[in-house]
Amino acid sequence: MTWIGPVRRNFKLDKRRTRAEAALKDVFADDFWIGAAVNPLTIRTQEELLTYHFNSLTAENEMKFASLQPEEGAYSFDAADQLVAFARRHGMAMRGHTLVWHNQSTGWLFEDGDGNPVDKVTLLGRIKSHIHTVVGRYKDDIYAWDVVNEVIADEGDCLLRRSKWLDIVGPDFIARTFEYAHEADPNALLFYNDYNESHPGKRDKIYTLVKLLLEQGVPIHGIGLQAHWNLFDPSLDDIRAAIEKYASLGLQLQLTELDVSMFRFDDKRTDLADPTEEMLEQQAERYGAIFKLLQEYRGVISSVTFWGAADDYTWLDDFPVRGRKNWPFLFDGQHHPKPAFDRVVELASK
Repeated sequence: MTWIGPVRRNFKLDKRRTRAEAALKDVFADDFWIGAAVNPLTIRTQEELLTYHFNSLTAENEMKFASLQPEEGAYSFDAADQLVAFARRHGMAMRGHTLVWHNQSTGWLFEDGDGNPVDKVTLLGRIKSHIHTVVGRYKDDIYAWDVVNEVIADEGDCLLRRSKWLDIVGPDFIARTFEYAHEADPNALLFYNDYNESHPGKRDKIYTLVKLLLEQGVPIHGIGLQAHWNLFDPSLDDIRAAIEKYASLGLQLQLTELDVSMFRFDDKRTDLADPTEEMLEQQAERYGAIFKLLQEYRGVISSVTFWGAADDYTWLDDFPVRGRKNWPFLFDGQHHPKPAFDRVVELASK
């Protein structure tokens, strides 16, 4: 499947212009789509920011299995429909996230009426029915899906993490899931999505898995780099190496969940009410370098999606440290551009 490229627009001609700064979606119009993860709250509280700067959306949690089918056959589409309607109303692209994941899947999916594990045929039948229902419902609105999410083992020599999917079906559940999604919408782009994707050990495992899927003729079109990064890790060299290795498979790449935490993952400090000037400068330097690197690979990167839009709402608040605020985006809690935004725009124009 051929990617036709991002929508090309010139911010000087955008009649919906409501802010003083250039729109991100226009700054990178010749490079890739600029996306944000949203939920029913943020499409209201961040509507002006979202519609001005972004041309792609991803549902944060509302399209995961537990949200859509909490009980067998009892689908709940209200929240997901709100997000799709918002994207449609504002002429924005929409990504689907996510069909199969070891988290946020309800217990009934893996059990029979007596609470015992179901067999392989039953589990595959349930996920096929779910995918055909969900992907079929949104086939006119969602152009790409994160089909399988985070199945790679983080540590050790094992390729796949332990999960109920693996225990009941075996490794074949990955290929079957992609096949079901392709049946439900032959036009959708289908992605494998994972975190720590730029760490060399996990990078090589992701590459190995996707290469095996391609060799089996599985309908997979891209790799999603979650890009939950911080001020210090991963290095630009590791990010570049990951992009080049994945791109060698001939698939398109998307950054699917980008944020830049102010803290290393093992940093437990809780003494800050606001980021320091030094931290803001470090973040500006980091984001500027990241986007300059991404522009080098505009031929293989089709979209860059932030896992949020502004610092008033981020999953990194309280994670991994309870009671701690984080400030991982280009816009502050009042939706104003931060130094990181200015640096990104400045470097993008050079």
